[in-house]
Order: sequence, then C-alpha cells, then structure tokens
Amino acid sequence: MKKLILTVAIGFMAIACKVDSKNKVETSEAKEVVATSKSESLKVDIAASSLNWKGYKPTGEHFGTIGISAGTLSLTEGKLVGGAFTINMKSIVDKDMEADNEYNAKLVKHLSSADFFEVDKFPTASFDITNVSDNGGKLSVSGNLTVKEISKNITFPATLSNNGTTTILKSDSFKVDRTEFGIQFKSTKLVDVIKEKSIDDLFEISFEVKAAK
Repeated sequence: MKKLILTVAIGFMAIACKVDSKNKVETSEAKEVVATSKSESLKVDIAASSLNWKGYKPTGEHFGTIGISAGTLSLTEGKLVGGAFTINMKSIVDKDMEADNEYNAKLVKHLSSADFFEVDKFPTASFDITNVSDNGGKLSVSGNLTVKEISKNITFPATLSNNGTTTILKSDSFKVDRTEFGIQFKSTKLVDVIKEKSIDDLFEISFEVKAAK
C-alpha cells in the first residue's frame, strides 16, 4: 500500500512540475529587417505600453511586467507592415507578491543578476518586426527577439486595433525557451540540477503596444 501511495505521489509531482509547452514559439536565425517604404510611422506611447512575463518552477510561478522604453509601428493603409520596440530590462516588476514583501525585491534582484538577464551589462532587449501576415483578422507577426545580445526570429499571433486616436498591437501569450538566449540557471536541461530545484526553461510573454502619430 505504501508503495502504491509513493508511486501515485511521484506521478502527481511529475505532472505538477511539467509546464504546458502549448504556445511555445519555435526560433530560427535572425532575419533581415526590410525597410518599409511609403508607410506611416507611429510612435509608441511608452507610458501606456508594457510587456507581461511569467516564469515557472515546480512549486509555483512568478509573474509581472517589464517596461517598453521606445518604439514605432509602421502601417500602410491601416495595416501593420513593420515596427520595433526597445524593452527596458532594468524595469522588471514582480506582481504576484506585494511590493513591500522582502521576497519581491529579492526576486527582482535575482532576475536582474548574471544568473538571468544581467541587466547592468544588457540594460535593454528588443523586438524588430520582419514579417506580418493576416490570417482572417488574426495577425501572424514574425520578428527578431534580442535578449542579452542574442537574436532569434520568432512568430506569434497578435491583433491590431484602432480606437480612433491610438493604434494597439496586442499579442497572444506565447512561450520562449530562455536557454536559447543564454539563460541557463537551474535549467531542466542541466543534468546536475535536481528536478525539484529546477526552473522551467519556458517563460511566457505577452505584450500590448499602443502607438499614435
């Protein structure tokens, strides 16, 4: 009976620790960013735009935001044809813990360290659109994501809308493998990392970028 209980418990732990790989984006080598002629350039409203992140570990998850410090969207006849934005890696915020919780500050400090994003050395990340296709109202946006000076081309679904004064590019949630950007700390791929102490290689991203003339 004890053996049965132990087997069930181990099986449950394996399921609980496994992060759903649904919405994981495949990466490829960075592609050339082609200049868009005769397009309208809109300036990103950095105060109204942000990137959401979520990271997973066997005992739970953490989530928060990162600020966007600059960017543009390029439109031709109201359709998205290009754009780029810069991500301020020194603006990492955790939102699953109260701001005055000491572990909140410890987490942000750790994410900012050389174990993860090494923000003193790499203060910004970026995304540069390389292609946009319209799949019946849902956009498929491809672009070069650059983190720690490592660039990979990714593709994810997004929507483009306009409220009369502002154009809004909003992505669906998608998952990226952090190890492809040189972030190996407690990776599940490392053989010497105990599973219960590991941090999942996939982290989740979504963003909303607002821009106007």
